[in-house]
Amino acid sequence: MSTAARVLVIEDAEAIGAAVGSALRDAGYLVRVRPDGRDLEAELARFRPDLVVLDVMLPGRDGFALLEVVRRTSGAGVVMLTARDGVGDRLRGLDRGADDYVVKPFVLAELVARVSAVLRRLGRTPSTAQVGDLVVDADSAVVLRGGTPVELTATELRLLRYLAAQRGRVVGKTQILTAVWGYEDYDPNLVEVHVSALRRKLEEHGPRLLHTVRGLGYVLRVDGT
Repeated sequence: MSTAARVLVIEDAEAIGAAVGSALRDAGYLVRVRPDGRDLEAELARFRPDLVVLDVMLPGRDGFALLEVVRRTSGAGVVMLTARDGVGDRLRGLDRGADDYVVKPFVLAELVARVSAVLRRLGRTPSTAQVGDLVVDADSAVVLRGGTPVELTATELRLLRYLAAQRGRVVGKTQILTAVWGYEDYDPNLVEVHVSALRRKLEEHGPRLLHTVRGLGYVLRVDGT
C-alpha cells in the first residue's frame, strides 16, 4: 500500500485543475481532481484525503461552505485557492479553519511547496527521504552522503528535494522546471547546468546516484535498482 499523502483538488476551471493535479502527482502525491463539491461528504469518506486544495468560487456550494464540511467530517488540511485577493476573504477562510490561502494567478511550484508545508505541519508526510547512503531532510535543509554533510546552494537543494521525492522515477526537464523554478517554457539548459553541479557535489562523497536517462530525463536511484 502506498504511503504517499492523498490530496483532493476541488477546482471548477478544468485547465487549472489539471495543471494542479499534474504538479502534485509529479511531487509524489496521490491526487483526485473534482470540478465541484457535490457529494463531498462521500468523497471524503472514500478517498480519505490528507489535504484538500479548495477553490472558493465554485458552482453550487462555494469553497467556504465546503470548508465547513471538511472541518466537520475530516481531519484533512485545507489550502484555499481563489482569484479573490481581498484581505477579508483571506481572513474569512483562515478564521474558518483553512491552513493556508493561495491567490490566483499563482506559480505551481509555490502551491506545491505550500501543500507540502501544510502536510509536514500536520505530520502527514515524511520530511526525510533516503536513497542509498544519501539522506535529504526537507525540514532542516540538511543533506548527508554517507554521514558527511553536503553543502548545496538553495536552488540545488530545491532540485534535490524534488528528485528525492521522485526517487526511482524518471522525470523530464519540463517537470523539473515546473516543480523547481515554476516555469514550463524556460531554457532547459538551466536544468542541465544545475543537475551537473548537483551530481558533481554528490559524487564527491560516493558513487553516482543521479542518472541521466537519454531522451527522457533524470532519475535519483542506487545504480542497478
